[in-house]
Amino acid sequence: MSQTVHVARDNLASAQLVDTPQADLADNAVRLKIESFSVTANNITYAVAGERMAYWNFFPAPEGFGVVPMWGHAVVEQSNNDAFEVGERVYGYLPMGTHLDVEPGNVSDSSFMDMAAHRQPMSPIYNGYSRLASDLEHDPAREPERMIFGPLFKTGYLIETMFRGEDWFGAGVVLMTSASSKTSMALASVTKAKSPQIKRVGLTSPGNVAFTEATGLYDQVLTYDQIGELDNVRSVSVDFAGNSSVLRAIHEHLGENLGYSCLVGATHIDGRDGGAGALPGPEPILFFAPHYAVAAVKELGPKAFGEAIAISWKQFLSEVAGTVEVEVREGIDAARSTYLDMVGGKVDPAKGIVIHP
Repeated sequence: MSQTVHVARDNLASAQLVDTPQADLADNAVRLKIESFSVTANNITYAVAGERMAYWNFFPAPEGFGVVPMWGHAVVEQSNNDAFEVGERVYGYLPMGTHLDVEPGNVSDSSFMDMAAHRQPMSPIYNGYSRLASDLEHDPAREPERMIFGPLFKTGYLIETMFRGEDWFGAGVVLMTSASSKTSMALASVTKAKSPQIKRVGLTSPGNVAFTEATGLYDQVLTYDQIGELDNVRSVSVDFAGNSSVLRAIHEHLGENLGYSCLVGATHIDGRDGGAGALPGPEPILFFAPHYAVAAVKELGPKAFGEAIAISWKQFLSEVAGTVEVEVREGIDAARSTYLDMVGGKVDPAKGIVIHP
């Protein structure tokens, strides 16, 4: 028997735990028992964009429901594939549940792809799994940090790469909403290291100002109601929050001085509804990290890209050490309740939640 959290697609604040009988394992397939995953704002983005970006398609659910993807670790519980032995551990994209059957292909000592037919239309970035015994990124002592920060860090890394490749669209300032979020912190870290000439301004809610300032990643931290105090100079914005009124305030304040408006994720689930009407300045453009990841790998090659990421990742880990307290919660129902807390904005950004289902 496996257990999975099903979320109502038309009401993301509704989730239920469902027991599902396990079918016989297919030929050449591997059954993974999920050991751990993190629940972050990134997972809320997967739910918010589930229809538009096909995130619901990775782990099928009954009509009207969806399974939110997670990043985490799993162990081989059963294997019909000669390349995998029971007990091997892997890291990758997992359902909010207790088990996942995969159909390994492109198998190497360090990785494999899930070749399940329903997953092939989606980005290969999400279909790859690391085999921890030969994974250079794996550090047994930092598994929680990898789950909490890893996918978000890569998004931040790729945003900076995109901006730097465009000479920051002539801007000297980058504005980041939801500055207490892990993706915003990642972007600030990489920008600090690779584009130090760019002023990093974090925008956040009043309750998160102290935490955001304490990270040391931003040159300036302002609350959303202080947007009118921003210097009206050539800037770019990265909206992690998904709050249409905040985005409008940025556009209206900067106008033509806003060189680029980047949309990434949505930590406020009701944010981008009700933002009708043209905005002054550039049209906001949604950033799809897998597209840029595939392009970067193609340009640099997998080895060079992996090495570049690793350097920035280690720097980021040193900068955020101590800023986030890892809290481990036991049981799959803890995933359901944590997800609902995250949807409701009730999770302290100073905590990183790890679930042991």
